[in-house]
Amino acid sequence: MTLKVRLKRLFSVATLVAACVWLVPGFAPGAMAQLKGTQTEGTIAPIPIAIPSFLGDDQQLASNIAAVVEADLERSGLFRPLDHQSFLEQVRDVNAAPRFGDWRSIQADALVVGRVVNAGDGKVGAEFRVWDVAGGKQLAGQRFSTAARNWRRIGHLIADSVYERLTGEKGYFDTRIVYVDETGPKEKRIKRLAIMDQDGANVRLLTQGQELVLTPRFSPTNQEITYMSYTSGEPKVFIMNLETGRRELVGDFPNMTFAPRFSPDGQRVIMSLGRPDGGSDIYEMDLRSRQPRRLTQSNGIDTSPSYSPDGGQVVFESDRSGRQQLWVMNSDGSNQRPISMGDGSYSTPVWSPRGDYIAFTKQTGGEFIIGVMKPDGSGERTLTEGFHNEGPTWAPNGRVLMFFRESQGGNGGPRIFSVDITGYNERKVDTPAFASDPAWSPLLN
Repeated sequence: MTLKVRLKRLFSVATLVAACVWLVPGFAPGAMAQLKGTQTEGTIAPIPIAIPSFLGDDQQLASNIAAVVEADLERSGLFRPLDHQSFLEQVRDVNAAPRFGDWRSIQADALVVGRVVNAGDGKVGAEFRVWDVAGGKQLAGQRFSTAARNWRRIGHLIADSVYERLTGEKGYFDTRIVYVDETGPKEKRIKRLAIMDQDGANVRLLTQGQELVLTPRFSPTNQEITYMSYTSGEPKVFIMNLETGRRELVGDFPNMTFAPRFSPDGQRVIMSLGRPDGGSDIYEMDLRSRQPRRLTQSNGIDTSPSYSPDGGQVVFESDRSGRQQLWVMNSDGSNQRPISMGDGSYSTPVWSPRGDYIAFTKQTGGEFIIGVMKPDGSGERTLTEGFHNEGPTWAPNGRVLMFFRESQGGNGGPRIFSVDITGYNERKVDTPAFASDPAWSPLLN
């Protein structure tokens, strides 16, 4: 079986196994700590891949970029980078065919080699090649360049290319996460907007903590975020330009505004507006005309709206039936109907970029669950559960989610985690301080 066929089977079987395993009576999330074994055992084995240190005049920089590639692929759960000490061949020329026998003898199925160069004008460049060890042929080769200060992006771009070539799916490594940085005592937290690479590197604060900030969300262009801020004691929705730091008020509404999110075309913002009776309705604001349009009108609290990828539908949470459930409507507010069917209270729904699932938080039996269901409410599955999980957000390829988990105790606080759509491969994302409310950007390139 060729490497390409194996990887495509691995990727599709991962989803199939997860879908089937939840049908087993008594099976609990987390029962399998990692992907291992063979396909016939009902689990999957990550593909062994060799990624030697890249060549380059600046050997430390070249090694660092290769390390980013290796770390990205390993975190995906679909690849198992091999120990460098086991390598038999020392790569000296990225343009020369490797000694495939040496790599087969250490059970490598794929090999990634690269070279890093000074591209001039303050830029760094890299070229790489992906080899199918079993088939003895090249699968991919590309060149990238970027500003030297952004050298980590080279690693993410290469990892995305390798991931896509070997799985047939778009990668998600050249992306950023905007989130809420939390510091200080538990009862008096300072919350600031922050942004980082998807692997937790290059953290940058966007606000300084003078105001409480919540629910940051990216625009489709990656250039702006929308978020809620308590200004003069009232929550208001703002848009911030990430390059300039300039912010503007979405609208000056008389009551609370919260839970904002951009439309897929970036021309509208959908959000909840409070009512004097304590309830809330969902409104859509055209960013060109600044004219709001009311989409829901119920006796309860309608909030946390999220567009489908084509912008034609909106999922939201509502307690109009007596408890929090997930509802779907057309983007003009018509055809409102409930989709959640299980026990418990559902919240924070967000539509997958692929359109195939809606992720959500569910509180039931003292536990907080991160789960997914199909847009019609069928096929509900638990991905992870714990003391306090909340706020799922999708990677742009719809295969991985991030969320935050609050730890117990006086010194506890929120941390960001990622989990595969199958419910396997849960990882903590390292941040300098406590972190909550993550939102994943589209691909930067």
